[in-house]
Amino acid sequence: MFDWQGGLYALPCGADFAGAFAEGLIARMRHRPPQDMARVTVYANAGQSLLALRDALVWRGPLVLPRLRLIGDIGGGAATAPLARRLELGRLIDAALRAQPDLAQGQSVPELAASLAGLMAEMQLEGLDATALDRIDASEHAQHWGRALAFLKIAAGYYLTDPPQDRESRQRAAAERLAAAWARGEMLPEGPVLVAGSTGSHGATRDFMRAVARLPMGAVVLPGFDPDLPQPVWDSLDARAEDHPQARYAPFLAEFGPPRAWLPDAAPDPARNRLISLALRPAPVTDQWITEGPALGPLPPATANLTLIEAEQPGQEAEAIALIIRQAVERAEPVTLIAADRMLTRRVQSALDRWGIIPDDSAGQPLPLTAPGLFLRHIADLNGAELMIDGLLVLLKHPVTATGLGADYRRDHNRHSRDLELALRRNGPAFPDGAALRQWAERGDEKSKPWALWLAGLLDRIVPLARDRAPRPLAARLSELRALAEDLAAGPGGSADASELWGKAAGGLARSVLDHLAAHAALGHDLRPAEFRDLLHGELQAQAVRQDVAAHPLVRFRGPREARSEAVGRVILAGLNEGGWPQALPPDPWLSRPMRLAAGLTLPERRVGLSAHDFQQAAGAAQVILTRARRDAEAETIPARWLNRLTNLLGGLTAQDGPRALAEMRARGQGWLDLAEAQARPVQRLPRAARPSPIPPAPALAEMSVTEVRTLIRDPYAVYARRVLGLRALEPLRPEPDAADRGNALHEIMDRFLRGLPDLPETPEVMRDRLLVITDAVLAEQVPWPSARLFWRARIGGVADRLMADEAVRLQQGRPVLVETRGALAVPGADFRLTARPDRLDRLTDGRVQVYDYKSGKPPTDKQIAHFDKQLPLEAAMVELGGFPRLGPAEVAGISYIQLGGEGRTEPRDFGPGQALETWQGFVALIGLYLRGERGFTARLAMERSDHASDYDHLSRHGEWDASEAAVEERFADD
Repeated sequence: MFDWQGGLYALPCGADFAGAFAEGLIARMRHRPPQDMARVTVYANAGQSLLALRDALVWRGPLVLPRLRLIGDIGGGAATAPLARRLELGRLIDAALRAQPDLAQGQSVPELAASLAGLMAEMQLEGLDATALDRIDASEHAQHWGRALAFLKIAAGYYLTDPPQDRESRQRAAAERLAAAWARGEMLPEGPVLVAGSTGSHGATRDFMRAVARLPMGAVVLPGFDPDLPQPVWDSLDARAEDHPQARYAPFLAEFGPPRAWLPDAAPDPARNRLISLALRPAPVTDQWITEGPALGPLPPATANLTLIEAEQPGQEAEAIALIIRQAVERAEPVTLIAADRMLTRRVQSALDRWGIIPDDSAGQPLPLTAPGLFLRHIADLNGAELMIDGLLVLLKHPVTATGLGADYRRDHNRHSRDLELALRRNGPAFPDGAALRQWAERGDEKSKPWALWLAGLLDRIVPLARDRAPRPLAARLSELRALAEDLAAGPGGSADASELWGKAAGGLARSVLDHLAAHAALGHDLRPAEFRDLLHGELQAQAVRQDVAAHPLVRFRGPREARSEAVGRVILAGLNEGGWPQALPPDPWLSRPMRLAAGLTLPERRVGLSAHDFQQAAGAAQVILTRARRDAEAETIPARWLNRLTNLLGGLTAQDGPRALAEMRARGQGWLDLAEAQARPVQRLPRAARPSPIPPAPALAEMSVTEVRTLIRDPYAVYARRVLGLRALEPLRPEPDAADRGNALHEIMDRFLRGLPDLPETPEVMRDRLLVITDAVLAEQVPWPSARLFWRARIGGVADRLMADEAVRLQQGRPVLVETRGALAVPGADFRLTARPDRLDRLTDGRVQVYDYKSGKPPTDKQIAHFDKQLPLEAAMVELGGFPRLGPAEVAGISYIQLGGEGRTEPRDFGPGQALETWQGFVALIGLYLRGERGFTARLAMERSDHASDYDHLSRHGEWDASEAAVEERFADD
């Protein structure tokens, strides 16, 4: 027989649970034959904890290992796949939402099915059946809760009345059977049975632990137990104190009494444990800070190995953490980073890359962030969404695309994608389709033609997906997704099996997810595109890929839950902000807090309590660094409630030197922040750029349009970059309807309207109708955005009456003779000409010419025309000097702007005798300075407003200089 004393045991906060448990077990088995260890059964609550226990035993070997089991597997696992159960629930929810659309708003059916499956699992773990919902009085709650409860009863009646199928229900049933059999003295295990590292947070697990603790050779070893908590506090930890870190242990103590120490003197820092225990007392008894605080004694020794880093930004926090890890590695010390914020751990991992340190990350890389997972998400996003240029380029430039023909062809694919991008940016269309790709293929070279035709065929299949918004079977959507993904990954004539889509661990896992979905697809309802995307992302997100590379043996990244068993070495508790750690509680669409209590379920704060326990356990380690960032990407952050309590307690215990202890914690943290800042500081600082004013070889320019003269006056450097260097800003990747598009469309409308003027006069009403017909045609041809078409059509319709009334007057005064017709005028004594394409030149009845310009926005004022907006005066000068051959030299009567927006008014501008020639002479003098190289093209010479931007500000390095600085002219030799 074993000399074994069973019951309830515990290890204190901060102890290396896996190592301490292994030492305690080995000590208890030291006088037994080695083979007896094989008769010991150890149950853990999670696979990662089980691995940690195994490693701890192996490192203390050689010895025969005990039998290591998971508590969740005592029922044999699930009899039906969880996905199948969720799809069945989704079918129920979809039917309910069709009958009651307001049943649950703001979440898709897959999200609702996942949350409902979680609720059903929780009910099974707590031993509740469908009748538990009958305890809730719906009349005491709002109507929407009543509707949700009515549906819940239907779902629970379906889900919970079958023979146990889910892992949770089978675990619960097995735990009840074992507890009953052991209580009768039946089926008793032959050797010791231990439960290690579980807090008993669920009813089924808690009941199994109680049954084990009652066995003659059974023992339960609790992690992170707080022996400093007074009995009155233990007595107050009821169902409403779920957010306290020790609340899960209260039922065990009530039944078994205080636990015995599994290993003596296991706490690395008992003084700090007492401090944190007092700081985390329940809110109603925080007055104990005053009464019990003095008993803590001097606080600086208790916090000597506690560091607090309060960075301004998450990036600084990550850099400081990376430096701490690097120092630990240099000293050959183990270090564990514990964080709930995966974005923060990725930042730290990126910072460690510079030193080649690869952490052992237990979470791995989420499958949706791997190349195959992200590729499948991009293709799923094509459902129900119009494909624009940026979306097409995301697919083409993805590292999985066109990999079925090898690396050599991938280079050709990248070149073709770049050429297509430039063409689409310049010429569109905004929504590319197969026809556009075929036209591009005809205009391109023969090498790119097969590739373009391959892509055109794919677009013929992709574009219809955007317009297919009706519910369709899951199997059909999955089949389309897989076929499109494989063809896109294969490339023209390639093989999907040879591509990167299904290769390596990530590809194999992605394929298994799709296979699993396809195997159960018939159980689901017909999905809309958004629901399909949510379902696929949820299934991918549930999987993670471990890194293939060898991780550093001293560096470990762990989640908060793993702090119970793996917080060893130097421990960094990172991201200690509300919403990060603890994470924000997800909204429950099914039951409110009072309804959960009435049904016998735990409160949502249970998750906060579990996170609090993880924090308390890890914060008791030998050396601890607490980190947070005061701001995130959006706003100021709030410190985690436990960190807030700790700092408040320290700040209030002045007699125990609490403020000094807190100041020293922050000073140690500031040292790391200063080191991170020093590391980020450049070793060599480049001198800031001067305000440029280049003088290229004469003549710098050969021609210029009248619309560019305004830029020449305001920002000569932009003319230099565009005309001399030949640089043009790329159009945006996602074309959006802007002022330029609106102006082009409105100009085309008026161009067609004027070119179609009949010989006989029309009434304003007839002209209005003809204008609106032309408007509809132009907008349909040139504006692919439906919302912009409607808005711009409404603007034209709103001013059409005023516009045509004025047009009738203009046609009585003269007739348009030039509409959007190009002209040019040479500058005397120079090889340079000024070009123009006026919107409209009318020959008046007296033989003179009126210059018109259409404006979709606000026309320039007389003052603006006098100083820099010289377009119409220069067009007038070109008319008078014969710059338009079809018109010949003619006297100009005036200049006017016709508003195609606003009130649709025609606004004349001051135009006196000789003004056209005076403007021309001024321009000749100005351009001569630049042509002869007597003046540099100064950046932002006289901008109308300082906040106006130029396409070439980055080229001139604006920001390193400002407009108050004198420009530095730089003359370039003629090579």
